[in-house]
Amino acid sequence: MTRVLVPLAILEGESVSTGLPTLLEPMDVTVLGYHVLPEQTPPDQARLQYEDRATDALVDLAAAFEAAGGSADHRLVFTHDRAQTIDRVAAETAADAYAIAGVTGPIDRLLVSLTGDVAVERISSFVTELVGDREIVLTVFLATDDEAGGRESLEAAAATLSERGIDVRTELAVSSAPTEALVEAAAGHDAIVMGERAPSLRSLVFGDEAERVAAESIGPVLVVRTLEEADDTAARGDRPPDADRPPRLENS
Repeated sequence: MTRVLVPLAILEGESVSTGLPTLLEPMDVTVLGYHVLPEQTPPDQARLQYEDRATDALVDLAAAFEAAGGSADHRLVFTHDRAQTIDRVAAETAADAYAIAGVTGPIDRLLVSLTGDVAVERISSFVTELVGDREIVLTVFLATDDEAGGRESLEAAAATLSERGIDVRTELAVSSAPTEALVEAAAGHDAIVMGERAPSLRSLVFGDEAERVAAESIGPVLVVRTLEEADDTAARGDRPPDADRPPRLENS
């Protein structure tokens, strides 16, 4: 089954609103609670001080996803490098997508962005499983400065989703400023699905573009990983300076 990683700054009170567990009900979810430590603080010291409180919060969050009908487990990591830790845990759990939690109630309108150099087929497959037979209004969006090529790409993606039983609308923005166009389009939707761009997810989800989209759209943003990013992270075997021992995987 498709897995979504939901990273949360657990000791800063970051949580999920009611709409996200319901949206992710068809998926397996790993809730990653992380806490970024000052450089001089050893992870073991932080565990002694904060582990029980953080674990209690993670148990409650995983329970929220299960109460919505989904399947969830959780991890807790004390780290000096948030982005590298999230990349590594995504590789270890074989996550297909990341979620920036956002704030939302029921999710009835979903915007799917194909803007940029993204894995369109992976996004289409993810959306097909995510939406299923639920009554969610789906808009496939593309911002480009190539109107003819953009329209052709949108029509092809819409046809693929229609063949899989998903009713879709399309929206084309002819623009040389794709992020601004996406933020504007997101205003009429409850959540966004987008693909990551090369070279690395950490520069997208925890850099400028997706965090800006998430902040300005308010609702959740789901970022579908590329196969290349997943393979590269696993091949590097990245080990962030977040622990003297591996983070725990706890099944709720």
